[in-house]
Amino acid sequence: MADGAAQFDDGFPAVKLFNQGYSYTYDDVIFLPGYIDFPADAVDLTTKLSRNVSLSIPCVASPMDTVTESSMAAAMAALGGIGIVHSNTTPSQQASIVRSAKSHKIPFTADLVFVSPGDSIHSADEFGSAPCVFVTDSGTQRSKLLGVVSRSSWESLSNKEARVSDYMTKSPVSLPSSYNFEDVAGYLEAQKLQFVPLVSEVDGEVVNLVTSANVDTIRGFPKLGLPSLGPDGKFLVGAAIGTRDSDKERLEHLVKAGINAVVIDSSQGFSEYQINMIKFVKNTYPELDVIGGNVVTTYQARSLIQAGVDGLRVGMGSGSICTTQEVCAVGRGQATAVYKVSSVAEGSGIPIIADGGIKNSGHFVKALALGASTVMMGSFLAGSSEAPGTYEYTKDGLRVKRYRGMGSLDAMTKGSDARYLGDKAKLKIAQGVAGTVKDKGSVLKFIPYTMQALKQGFQDIGVSSIQSAHQHLRSGATRLEVRTGAAQTEGGIQEGGAHGLVSYEKGKYF
Repeated sequence: MADGAAQFDDGFPAVKLFNQGYSYTYDDVIFLPGYIDFPADAVDLTTKLSRNVSLSIPCVASPMDTVTESSMAAAMAALGGIGIVHSNTTPSQQASIVRSAKSHKIPFTADLVFVSPGDSIHSADEFGSAPCVFVTDSGTQRSKLLGVVSRSSWESLSNKEARVSDYMTKSPVSLPSSYNFEDVAGYLEAQKLQFVPLVSEVDGEVVNLVTSANVDTIRGFPKLGLPSLGPDGKFLVGAAIGTRDSDKERLEHLVKAGINAVVIDSSQGFSEYQINMIKFVKNTYPELDVIGGNVVTTYQARSLIQAGVDGLRVGMGSGSICTTQEVCAVGRGQATAVYKVSSVAEGSGIPIIADGGIKNSGHFVKALALGASTVMMGSFLAGSSEAPGTYEYTKDGLRVKRYRGMGSLDAMTKGSDARYLGDKAKLKIAQGVAGTVKDKGSVLKFIPYTMQALKQGFQDIGVSSIQSAHQHLRSGATRLEVRTGAAQTEGGIQEGGAHGLVSYEKGKYF
């Protein structure tokens, strides 16, 4: 602190604030500013997902079927975070998604279309959004590439009933999937090509497609930092499983696909089912990090730590599409939950993931400064280019994507009811909702801006890393206060927060 500056006992240390019997959300609390003696760009965001998995940024994509599949997992790893692939699908399909994400060295996965040599292409709709279709022995991705048919060459055909083998480009130009983005971009420019497929060096399968338009788009995004890579040099990818005996077979598929961490996915993780599954994973695959949860209390956390978890997922009923607190009257305010669980987990060297309730960069700051090592995002990423699903248009012309909670009846009919221990129940009780979210663009654009805002928040608190934020918290140097409803409105948290203006626009980044 600057020489001669007076020290005031202002605000409250976290240990006092969070031990008064109140359950606080992120918006309920505010940090008091600290002393700045470093630039925002000096803030170090490196962290740990779990005991043995390190990340460059504290971002985790939630295992939801409208959030994380191969495109999201590849993009998050390219940014320095990680995606957790959802389990609301068959074990083989989930493993295939993991393999797809890990087979990439570039920050996106394209929609690929495959046909067999004897097929005919009758409509331009069969190309989807792709500039070409690939011809393989079996007409599926998992066979050798024989040729390619570009949309432009098909459109020039006079006989649309012809078999693709009659007019496809045989032995098309391709590149190894191990090439990084700049290698691929340079090749496209040098050869003046519109697109090039990326092929696995192991089995010759087409795993991705890069177009010149992709190159222009990605080069317009903020520069990527250090990607999340495993010991094998491939993207880090996690996956979720449940607690049933059938999930042991699912886990075997996922381990063979190369997952770097497994998340035991349950809305209430304090159960004999989860404890038994944690022990099974650690006994069967001792090198695989297992993340338990969800938990919100210290006794839940201690139980799972004793069972052998390498990380904990914190949150119950705090997500934007979760109604557990309303339906079941169980849960905890997320700010309180993160602080309480982290105070126990830190002593055992167990990183925690703050899962749910993230609406803005300020919530990132609060989650991490209250003890979390990473932040898991669902609605924050939903509606992005990398989220599963296709865009639709509302009556008002708004571009949207479907987003649903894994506790919604919509998702439960696909199998997620096991997450709520309700797969054996005759009556299904929803603990979530389904809806739509507006188009957010690419995570490759808005996550870097969010991380810059996070750095500025840390600078204002006076901490230069996630680790120093945790030390600051435990020492009592971090000071907080509770915000009244009027204070939240004044600070822009509630509607009407910007005041005295005829109209205003709240920018997210520039």
